[in-house]
Amino acid sequence: MSTEPGLALSRLRKPPRWWQARSEGSHLLRLGIGLLAAMLILAPFGDLSITSREPWQELGRMLNGLVMPAPSALESPVHALILTVAFALWGTLLGALLGLPLALLYSRSRALRAVCAGLRAVHELFWALLLLQVFGLSAITALAAITIPYAATFAKVYAEILEQVPQAPRRALPATTSRLMCFVYAELPLAWSRMASYTRYRFECALRASVLLGFVGLPTLGFYLESAFREGRYHEAGALLWIFYLLIATLPWWGHRRLLPFLGVASLWWLGPWPDVNSTLLWRFLSHDIWPAPLVNASVESLISGQLLADLLDWASHLPHLLSALGNTLLLGLLGTAGSLLIAMLLWPLASRHVGNRVSRQATQGLMIFLRTTPELMLAFILLLLLGPSLLPAWLALSLHNGAIIAFLCARHANQIQLPPGKPRGRLESWLYEINPRVAPGMFSLLFYRAETIIRETAILGMLGVATLGFHIDSSFEYLMFDQAFALLLLTAILNIVVDSVARRLRPTHEIAEDSCVR
Repeated sequence: MSTEPGLALSRLRKPPRWWQARSEGSHLLRLGIGLLAAMLILAPFGDLSITSREPWQELGRMLNGLVMPAPSALESPVHALILTVAFALWGTLLGALLGLPLALLYSRSRALRAVCAGLRAVHELFWALLLLQVFGLSAITALAAITIPYAATFAKVYAEILEQVPQAPRRALPATTSRLMCFVYAELPLAWSRMASYTRYRFECALRASVLLGFVGLPTLGFYLESAFREGRYHEAGALLWIFYLLIATLPWWGHRRLLPFLGVASLWWLGPWPDVNSTLLWRFLSHDIWPAPLVNASVESLISGQLLADLLDWASHLPHLLSALGNTLLLGLLGTAGSLLIAMLLWPLASRHVGNRVSRQATQGLMIFLRTTPELMLAFILLLLLGPSLLPAWLALSLHNGAIIAFLCARHANQIQLPPGKPRGRLESWLYEINPRVAPGMFSLLFYRAETIIRETAILGMLGVATLGFHIDSSFEYLMFDQAFALLLLTAILNIVVDSVARRLRPTHEIAEDSCVR
């Protein structure tokens, strides 16, 4: 009888199972297993087939073109390169100038936060498609396509940086000090380094976005890359890719803060000529063409009688069947998020000094530079030519690009960890017991930060023929059905906001470090 209380006490002290525990590690384990299980369950419902007849032969031709580029065959790479840099530079600058005053009001206005969320939820390429109808293939289209979403992004991130600034200097100012003066004297000096770091990071992102603008006809590097790949001129495509990689790799030198003002002024000459904008046509487009006809022709009588609702339902009935496109968008977003997790878990240990050796670190770092530098749309386009039209190239592109970004930041965090002195451990034991528990919270935080980006990229992959919402948006613009295209853009923005809200709830509270790239 005396052993029964001890037995009962041992049962009470028995640790809970991993699916019942409330620790952070168990929570992350459940998140990872749940995400991968959802991927395995839902993957068979997507079209992941390989339809190309000879993918390995085509891959060999692409690699041969990358290894043996032909820069002498390029027509005007200098002009395309200058336009790529100019669009990115001025788009980032204008976005920062517009986003900074918005950041001062961001935390005080729920309406402003909602508008910014909607603006940044629409991809730069969709903005370009919309603006093309008014400004044509001009610099205004390119600059506005980058500036509009970037201004909303800068407003959000700058506001977050300012919220983390110590409040003691601000409280030391007189109570009557205006919001602008508080920012200038108490917040900007403390936040300047982080704001500048994030602006430099967004400039690198803008370079990739500027390249992608070539897919809608603007004469950046992406325009010539798409033409070369589509026509099978892989030696020219290889030369253009090397030019782009060198552009990104040398950014710390030519993109120095002392040189950027001269580059900005000099590039203005290359941006022209500026188009003649007809204000009447512009107003008609904004007030009439992008809105459903029942709303444009609505009257008070139709609103009271309920005819307006009936007309809107009739208008909506002519929209394409969106259920499959919406399902493919969400499915591809989930597969891309889970695939990014797998790629990150595979790459970052090999790139860290505690786990990988010298050969694995250099090889993995080179691979990560290639994958995170090449935009998802470009990767998907190359894989589409290689594997044929299906969701598989899009899934691989999203997983490889975003997984490489996460792995790069995780490896950098792991390299900063100092192992405790004592009994030496092997590389596997160090990774399992010392490194991984510290890196995992930041890795999942990065993963769910990237979820919004993944769903945005999922939509634009429809421009390549992948059956997502972007496919119907691109088709609507092609057939000049602007009201339908604008409605689908709004649906895409709402979907991005919902996904971002869910990801924010799942995201761990711990970040990798004070690194602006996590945003």
